[in-house]
Amino acid sequence: MHCVSGKHSVMMVSFCQGALLLSLAAAMAVYADMKVDCGPDFVTLMWTESRPQADTSLLRLGNCFPTSFSAGEAYFYVDLTDCNFRRLVTGDALVYSNDLTYVASADSYNLAFTHPVVCAYDRPKDWYATIYDPVFKTYSLGDLQFNIGLMNDDFSGPAESTRFPLGSIIPIMASVVQETHQPLLLLLEECVAATTPELYPESTMYPIISNKGCLLESVSSRSKFEPRQKSSEIRLSLQTFTFAMGEEVFIHCKLLAWDPNGLDSTKKACHFVEGHGWELLDNLAQSNLCDCCESKCKSRRQRSVASEKHGMVHKAVIGPFTITDLNS
Repeated sequence: MHCVSGKHSVMMVSFCQGALLLSLAAAMAVYADMKVDCGPDFVTLMWTESRPQADTSLLRLGNCFPTSFSAGEAYFYVDLTDCNFRRLVTGDALVYSNDLTYVASADSYNLAFTHPVVCAYDRPKDWYATIYDPVFKTYSLGDLQFNIGLMNDDFSGPAESTRFPLGSIIPIMASVVQETHQPLLLLLEECVAATTPELYPESTMYPIISNKGCLLESVSSRSKFEPRQKSSEIRLSLQTFTFAMGEEVFIHCKLLAWDPNGLDSTKKACHFVEGHGWELLDNLAQSNLCDCCESKCKSRRQRSVASEKHGMVHKAVIGPFTITDLNS
């Protein structure tokens, strides 16, 4: 079912699939159009931007990145259980609320803004709140569940084969489960290839990501980080390389879950784009954080030790898989 919406000036009210959508925009000028559908357990949001300088990739729904975006539009398709939606029960209504934000860089002409998005449903007659299920997300730093693995070509499921011809792409995806934690950004701080499931001082290693998040392989190959679908997930397209051909290969990675607003030269995901140089995955306007990828990346803030103590860093191993010669 389609939700009717219009140019933003003061307030928009829409009825969609039995849900009441309230979206206040009192502080916004008339420069964008937003269309939202409240499904039974999901939300879709289309943001159409008229400012030519606006970067729609910098829009966030809660802690979720756009599902897709272009020069003038950003599209979100998210579950109500994702993106840090807040749930509130009031009388006969079940209300889900979140914030659409624009994360502007310091040198941007476009100002940052926050725009509330609310979906209200009739409370099901047989619905009762689960004990200890808080309305608002907690911000504790308890145990986090990290996942990493080889994926199929479109990242929709696990890889169907562990044999990759030389020059082909190995899709890799990592994620962190954070149901009761503050919004976290998942980064690959370091990855090396080796022929053993454990790393030893005498192990032969092939660096893939080093220098606190610099994708070295992107300099001389088609390797790159893919646009994010969620802040708690990171996707890597890794082009196969001439290392341990025909042997079992393992990739050892250090995963880091971090504050999305705390990026610096040691908390980042950078890849090299031909003709442009080093670019920051999460905000092109802050790509200067990647300048140190050609030297040594050091932090001005003394926070890395604290993150280790709080269990926000995790070591993981992918494999084994085999890189094969094209003629084999």
